[in-house]
Amino acid sequence: MHDLSAEERELAAMVRDFADSVVAPQAYEADRTKTLSMSVVAQMGELGLFGLPFDEAYGGQGGDYFALCLAIEALGRVDQSIAITLEAAVGLGAMPVYQFGSEEQKQELLPDLLSGKALAGFGLTEPEAGSDAGATRTRAVREGDEWVVSGSKQFITNSGTPITRFVTVTAVTGERDGKREISTIIVPNGTPGFTVEPPYDKVGWHASDTHPLTLDGARVPYDNLLGAEGRGYAHFLSTLAEGRIAIAALSTGAAEGCLEAATEYAKQRTVFGSSLATRQNAQFTLARMKQRVHVARLAWQHAARLRDAGRPFATEAAMAKLTASDAAMDNARDATQIFGGNGFMNEFVVARHYRDSKILEIGEGTSEVQLMLIARSLQLSERA
Repeated sequence: MHDLSAEERELAAMVRDFADSVVAPQAYEADRTKTLSMSVVAQMGELGLFGLPFDEAYGGQGGDYFALCLAIEALGRVDQSIAITLEAAVGLGAMPVYQFGSEEQKQELLPDLLSGKALAGFGLTEPEAGSDAGATRTRAVREGDEWVVSGSKQFITNSGTPITRFVTVTAVTGERDGKREISTIIVPNGTPGFTVEPPYDKVGWHASDTHPLTLDGARVPYDNLLGAEGRGYAHFLSTLAEGRIAIAALSTGAAEGCLEAATEYAKQRTVFGSSLATRQNAQFTLARMKQRVHVARLAWQHAARLRDAGRPFATEAAMAKLTASDAAMDNARDATQIFGGNGFMNEFVVARHYRDSKILEIGEGTSEVQLMLIARSLQLSERA
């Protein structure tokens, strides 16, 4: 690890130990049964992981986004489902309230979110509004002191756990100058008209809680508006930019987990009378894997440092996510090849990483979206 403070090294070591001793032993069974362990979530809360980048006044740890990403990377080595549970709980659940909420909303909602006693989701993606989030069709109409929200959301993480408290949804709330205004509104679980549909049957991230949502005339107080009316588009752009750094950290952890597993397996595996690790092809494959981990880590750490310093970081976040998600997918493929037939067996972590890593190239903005953002920073347009 490069340029880490003593506190950061201690945090990374602590979470790595937790990942190896608590998370890893349950990962296969959780994946097989498609069950998010609420015991693991509770222990993460006891360690203070959900409160890492938040002010102590709301029950946080007084750390920064870099610290959160260190924890996410350490968890991603052994179980991407647990890592994305933390990432989404903080970046998509608590962070919008922390950044855009009123003081009353912060005081009411953050303590339980930051302690891990409650989870929250962020309802952005819709059947026809994924990468093109501006195509949001969910609508919220004000009637007196209430919002009436109707629409549907999909792929929403942490939306249906036993401790899910609410989902913040994006919705069209009006028009200005011929353009639709999008706002963010807090919809508590259990609200009449708000239905958390059955979970998805996913390729990977089996132990991550993910549901489609239906809102059919769901009524919530007007004060459940998060931030200023019409500022929802700006809110989720900010949320996604930060989230890309965290996904890059998760991807780096996954790439490292594949490297560690493949290296150990190559040392133990005997083929044609000698260790697989002595074969130049295997050595070169492992060397490439190590290179990818190194570059991915440098990328996300640079973006996180910029974010925490209050400097522009959107382009660096896009490059970090693109680099690290490619590293995760490439390392998963190479590790599975080194494992041979065993790499096709779900009991081995590389098989789970192979299934899990594909979504890293899609969620929080596809690789194509990252390329678009990076290209935009080059100012290639011929506009006057």
